Amino acid sequence: MVTKGDVMKALEKVMDPELGRNIVDLNMVRRAEVEGDRVTVEVALTVPECPLSAQIENDTREAVRRVPGVKEANIIMGAMTDEEREAAYAKVREGYQKQGKGAHPAVEVEPLKLGMSDVFAGVKILAIGSGKGGVGKSTVSANLAVALAAEGVKVGLLDADIYGFSIPRILGLLDVQPTVLDENTLLPIQAYGVKLISMGNFLQEDTPVIWRGPLLIKMIEQFLNDVDWGELDYFLIDLPPGTGDVPLTIMQKFPESRLLLVTTPQETSVHVASRTAHMAQKTNIRITGIIENMAYFVCPHCGERTEIFGHGGTERMASELGVPILGRIPIEVSLREGGDIGRPVLATAPQSTSAQVFREMAQKIINEKI
Repeated sequence: MVTKGDVMKALEKVMDPELGRNIVDLNMVRRAEVEGDRVTVEVALTVPECPLSAQIENDTREAVRRVPGVKEANIIMGAMTDEEREAAYAKVREGYQKQGKGAHPAVEVEPLKLGMSDVFAGVKILAIGSGKGGVGKSTVSANLAVALAAEGVKVGLLDADIYGFSIPRILGLLDVQPTVLDENTLLPIQAYGVKLISMGNFLQEDTPVIWRGPLLIKMIEQFLNDVDWGELDYFLIDLPPGTGDVPLTIMQKFPESRLLLVTTPQETSVHVASRTAHMAQKTNIRITGIIENMAYFVCPHCGERTEIFGHGGTERMASELGVPILGRIPIEVSLREGGDIGRPVLATAPQSTSAQVFREMAQKIINEKI
């Protein structure tokens, strides 16, 4: 007969690889229930979407299955509250101090929270990046945000491309400034169900931003801290291209975010995009999908399909990273025209292939099929 004691003893062999302590000792086991030969264990990770989640889940399942008499192991993964996490970290600190090892890097050097924990608690954060400019990343960000909002979820969009802001034009918000509530609070601008803040809402479109890294980071922090985003389900961040200060800082400050990588099919774009992917991996950001823009062109007169930028590069990168291709967006006049006149393709050409691809990607994200 299987007992809860047998299960808990087995779980003492399951380690959190980063913290170096077992999940029972860290109080990560929320519950362990035994019903005959069926066992259910709920594990609370120290952070949501922990990059080690799959490993801990697999180790937990295997440990339970090894208990004599167990035929079925059901593992449920959750996340700790702030209080539970701090208690677990305190145990790790205490253990390190007793061993004379000093500070444990995983618990002493936490990502800067910017005072935003309450604002973004429970919000799914999607960072949208690319290796280089010119691949349509901002067009993808804006239209994907609109597609998500059209599915009935609450969406915020941060245009973090301070130098190359373009989303205000794409969404028809040029020369529109956010409402100032007080000296420390702004209301985001809204269009097509999306809440937006962008440098382009404070400057004329042709005004260059000539700033060094620290000022860029300060502006991003203000957009995050001083904007009253209200209730959100999804928060999209349109990253500047490449691997500079802003993408790196945002990835470090949002370790629970997921990265969607935008590329065109050509080899040059794919190779450069892979650098951003590798930066995300080094900061433990989960890459959950690749979006191929300008994937092909269908002649409106003869219907012939032409892959102008080639084929195969995106598939190879997806295979190497072990992530799916979330969608392939064709070259369509309606998508370009919508960006120029400030209306997303779902509004200008809802029956177009591009609009359908954005709807499908939004549904995959909401249904967590990525």
